[in-house]
Amino acid sequence: MNLVVVSNRVSRGKPNEPMTGGLAAALLPIVEKSGAIWVGSSGRVRDGNLKEPFAEIEALGTGALAMLDLPAAHYGGYYEGFANSALWPALHSRADLIRASQDDYLSYREVNAFMARALLRFRKTDSAFWIQDYHFLALGAELRDLGVTQPVGFFLHTPWPSRSLIGGVPHHRELIEAMLAYDLIGFQTEDDCENFMSYVREDLGLAARADVVISRHGRTRLAVFPIGIDADKFAQYAAKSITHPDVSRLRRSLNGEKLAIGVDRLDYSKGLVNRISAFDRMWTERPALARTVSLLQIATPSRGAIEAYGNLQNEVARLVSDVNGRHGEVDWTPIRYLNKGFSQAVLAGLYRTAQVGVVTPLHDGMNLVAKEYVAAQNAADPGVLVLSKFAGAANELDAALLVNPHDIDGMARTIEVALSMPLTERRMRYEAMMKKLQSQTIQQWFSDFIDALHDSQTGKVPAEPVVAGGPSVWPRRAAQSGARIH
Repeated sequence: MNLVVVSNRVSRGKPNEPMTGGLAAALLPIVEKSGAIWVGSSGRVRDGNLKEPFAEIEALGTGALAMLDLPAAHYGGYYEGFANSALWPALHSRADLIRASQDDYLSYREVNAFMARALLRFRKTDSAFWIQDYHFLALGAELRDLGVTQPVGFFLHTPWPSRSLIGGVPHHRELIEAMLAYDLIGFQTEDDCENFMSYVREDLGLAARADVVISRHGRTRLAVFPIGIDADKFAQYAAKSITHPDVSRLRRSLNGEKLAIGVDRLDYSKGLVNRISAFDRMWTERPALARTVSLLQIATPSRGAIEAYGNLQNEVARLVSDVNGRHGEVDWTPIRYLNKGFSQAVLAGLYRTAQVGVVTPLHDGMNLVAKEYVAAQNAADPGVLVLSKFAGAANELDAALLVNPHDIDGMARTIEVALSMPLTERRMRYEAMMKKLQSQTIQQWFSDFIDALHDSQTGKVPAEPVVAGGPSVWPRRAAQSGARIH
């Protein structure tokens, strides 16, 4: 199988370079070892008609990266507009932050169509396409309209919300109808899969048997594939990074005090305000903990052109300043707040230095930081993971200390428990979580999805066309008619 992986951005992601986002961290080792071609935006835009999309191609291990310049006229509406001001807030249950215009939606569809045309140059007889994340919900339908009959699968890295929440997205019906052009749709959790199936049954009125939906496109299988990490590799990074200058300086600066660590993109879904408020509450209620524990919060800025993100950056910075002003001393800073990224190798060492990992998103598809923190620990003296029960990772890492990120007092108490947990219990929890990480790796995630994608087109009979009530507003191309044949 000639695999073509597609995402919004590609990353060269060398071990000594900063990594932005869990998706890049997940896909890099797959591409390097599987021989896949990873196609995505170069981060640049081009003016003009761009009938023939330009791709810059470079080798990556046994695979390759193909970086496209996207059309300047549509990139802003596609990325900052519809993808991140309409879909992202809805997917993370923040309907109050949904902002989108008709032009944004048209740009989103145009970029999906542009990417479909670009992918034709990578198509071979034995090709399979694996599309990643919410930026390309409609890409499968665009590929079908261009005559692509090879397997096309989709994996959603974010949560999928309830029917009422996704119903707040303009053109939600057209988008979800378009998603059913995929042979296989993968989700992080059972809840996500069930929410999607509920929409398909109730809002689209389509036939759905077990894990299969039947639409005018044919049969689409829905399945759960919790994404993992290479836990053993991350543990090796952690052991080696002990001598890295950033890590050794951090260790020296602690002067025997304990450290908690949070590593996040600066995003409202990550619960940063509530997390910092919990530490504030802990130091207020337990003043004896001052000077005995500090928080290192790494928060990498993203999507700064979107108003909600600019507001959040200002709010978090102001809150950190207030907390440090209240609890700090001339020779002690309670919260070390950094707005820059670190490489996987350095992060592993920072995780290993911290006695507590604090991963408290309000809503998250999986959250690989939680898994990385566990994998980075010293097995003889491991730290404790404090984890939001609303992160997908909580389904697997149930030996963590699970918290409700909306409960500030509860989080403060749980962080205090983590700081005082005896070694025997810490080891027991670490070993239980590490066992799961080693059995559910990124390699397993990859092979499970690809096997399921292959099976989705093997030995299938033609699906009966099922048309949802009401015409679609989005114009359909005539490249393909009738139901798909598997």
